[in-house]
Amino acid sequence: MAKPILLYTSLCFLVLFINGCLAHRQWQQQQGFNQCQLDSLDALEPNNRIEAEAGVIESWDPNDDQFQCVGVAVVRRTIEPNGLLLPQYTNAPQLMYIQRGYGIFGAVFPGCPNTYQESQEQQQGQDRRSQERDQHQKIRNFRQGDIIALPAGVTHWLYNDGESEVVALSLLDINNQANQLDQNPRHFYLAGNPEDEFQQQGRSPRGSQRHQQEQGQGRREGGRHGQQQGQGNNLFSGFRAKDLAEVFNVNEDTIRNLQGLKEDRSNIVRVKGRLQVARPPRSREERERLERQEREQEREDEREQSESRRGGHGRGRYNGIEETLCTLRLRENIHDPSRADIYNPHAGRISTLNSHNLPVLRWLQLSAEFGRLQRDAIYAPHWNRNAHSVIYVLRGRAQVQVVDDFGQTVFDDELRQEQILTVPQNFAVLKRASSEGFEWVAFKTNDRAQISPLAGRASVLRAIPADVLANAFQLRQEEVSELKVNMEQQGNTLLRPSRSSSQWRAIA
Repeated sequence: MAKPILLYTSLCFLVLFINGCLAHRQWQQQQGFNQCQLDSLDALEPNNRIEAEAGVIESWDPNDDQFQCVGVAVVRRTIEPNGLLLPQYTNAPQLMYIQRGYGIFGAVFPGCPNTYQESQEQQQGQDRRSQERDQHQKIRNFRQGDIIALPAGVTHWLYNDGESEVVALSLLDINNQANQLDQNPRHFYLAGNPEDEFQQQGRSPRGSQRHQQEQGQGRREGGRHGQQQGQGNNLFSGFRAKDLAEVFNVNEDTIRNLQGLKEDRSNIVRVKGRLQVARPPRSREERERLERQEREQEREDEREQSESRRGGHGRGRYNGIEETLCTLRLRENIHDPSRADIYNPHAGRISTLNSHNLPVLRWLQLSAEFGRLQRDAIYAPHWNRNAHSVIYVLRGRAQVQVVDDFGQTVFDDELRQEQILTVPQNFAVLKRASSEGFEWVAFKTNDRAQISPLAGRASVLRAIPADVLANAFQLRQEEVSELKVNMEQQGNTLLRPSRSSSQWRAIA
């Protein structure tokens, strides 16, 4: 008798717990929805700047209504030659776009093997090294135009081994289900004495009260060493030095270096000499060969998984991410003209990066778009069916219009280099390049973001029966026919003004 009662009680608690979780999730979603009651949009510029030892960090205010609506935060880092962005992880998945420069980066997945090992030459070049060669997880090259996908909680670092600055723009998807904290973007640094990259209002400075407590406790427990402690802002600095010394089996002086106490180098530091790591080849031929191998391996993995599902072993659920976690391809170059999805030789091109060509994005639920418009060209009106869009201008200027669900123009202004414009889901947008052209990258909050164009051969108007259009817009049948014929002749959604009149035509 007791067992049924216990089972019934457990089920009741389970139902209450699930309902509570769902209610909390619905409340979070409702809070996000309320943030999208926007009467106007603005072109945004960074409003916070941190000077580091070997670079600069600039961020946009994450509390701005536009960022609150789309649920993201954006930060741009400029890393000087021989500069190292210290190891860190974030509370939300992120896409990083390499605007300029090249270098190497690492992303650490717990449980994956250390497959890279330093050579004997590298080992001999070090002073007082262990007899064992250093081993670590895979290191990847990056270059201008790359999109780097980083899951939440995955430790990563970047190093500029080139001769010019690296500029990396990162978008954190705060509303992503992987973030179980709050709407504040958070960077958890493993090293150094970093500053808060967003300087958010309403949050106290990084752990000031906690570190004051630890500092006092360190004096009591650490004696002479405790009096030398300062305030660190990395993860290790919050633990007692004595406990960490026992955990790592090293002396407390080493632990204080881990804690970053009394350091003032902030988030990006300068490497002494050059960074000595086992690294992939840099030549273009070797890099392209490795990228081809990675893509072939991904296709083979997906083929095997598809066969497994057809055989009934997968129970209808996709599990490719889990099976290939340690060999995930995290990087894809979006600048390559040969990968353009929309192309008009006289107007420009659009390239998209989604979970079809970079499978890890299925896990992150994010995608990206790169666009280049030639002078005076137009990207016809369209809307994102299933995603918000965050547009960052790389080069040039454009006149951009955005229209909301009431048919009101919420943005009609010039968008310039290094400005950001957020376009909420289903808001229609049109871009018209200036005489110097227009180039942008857009981050989207869906791994398979889709657009619906209003003009061109794929226009939604072409798919609607002529009589419906005639009655909806009060047009004569011949006017509807002319409209549909013109859209057929336009080709894709990249258009250019006619040279002989003010009418629009596509040059296909």
